[in-house]
Amino acid sequence: MANLEIKTQGSFVAGGKTITAPGQFEFDDAMGTAGQTRHGDHAYVEYQVPENLNKYPLVFLHGAGQSAAGFQTTPDGREGFNNIFLRKQYPVYLVDQPRRGRAAQNIVKAEIEPVFDDQLWFSNFRIGHWPNVDEDMAFPKSQAAVNNFLHMMVPDIGPYDSGVISDAFTKVFKKSGDSVLVSHSQGVGPGWEVVIKSDHVKGVVAMEPGSGFIFPKGEVPEPIESLSPWGKLPATEVSDEEFTKLTEIPIIIIYGDKVPREPADSWPVDAWRARAEMADHFVAAINRHGGQAELLRLPDLGLKGNTHFMFQDLNNQEVAGVIDNWLKKHNLGGK
Repeated sequence: MANLEIKTQGSFVAGGKTITAPGQFEFDDAMGTAGQTRHGDHAYVEYQVPENLNKYPLVFLHGAGQSAAGFQTTPDGREGFNNIFLRKQYPVYLVDQPRRGRAAQNIVKAEIEPVFDDQLWFSNFRIGHWPNVDEDMAFPKSQAAVNNFLHMMVPDIGPYDSGVISDAFTKVFKKSGDSVLVSHSQGVGPGWEVVIKSDHVKGVVAMEPGSGFIFPKGEVPEPIESLSPWGKLPATEVSDEEFTKLTEIPIIIIYGDKVPREPADSWPVDAWRARAEMADHFVAAINRHGGQAELLRLPDLGLKGNTHFMFQDLNNQEVAGVIDNWLKKHNLGGK
């Protein structure tokens, strides 16, 4: 494989808050909390800028139980989206959400206990039927790869708060400048809030949103029922002014395989059917208000077997090619 030429790289923190304990700090009582401060709720960003730049950087926003590491590699050690898009000459910003990964310092009370739920997520992500990866799915098949994938999961160091995430990412975009947001799963919801808060978001690639859908006043669909153990899928109302921000940039939502258009008997499949159905409503609302949004199912392009983690699947190079073509089509990529 050819060498990857990097012009510059680095890291920084963005956003966050500082809180102060009651009282007056005393130098000789440094072990006491009185008057001391705590910094937290920031994002941690690692970036690389290649030679011969494409038009816009890509800012990656991961989903639940994940960190930016998920975009750096795959469970079987192949190149992840980070290197793939660097080779396509995009600057890449990999971000750990507040209260997660390398941005774990928070400003609210939290307790972390081990939760026995590997099989829940393995099933929900449409990887297979435990302990085996389904033969028709494009996820690495070895047990070692499955173990590596599960070891990459990280806990929330504090309650999930989409506002905290979007506030921090808005500051990330101040650093990156005009960029494209590439979001995944639970991270897609806060991503819409970032679009509302920042004029630096020039496009959105949303991979498999599972929640966080927003609609203008009076247009919120009824919650969608499915076999999901999480129950009905709701959506949220925002002001017309806020929703208008989504109509001003190109947006693509991408789903993988086993996301049917009709109800299914398998709970993970049916749960993702409901999510894609809500995404269809979302895309229609944006376009109804003059936007340019689309929903793409990869099997419609002949790409089969993609799980919820399309950027780690065996065909992640082809998935990246689909995204690259879309970026170029909308003048977000290319020279």
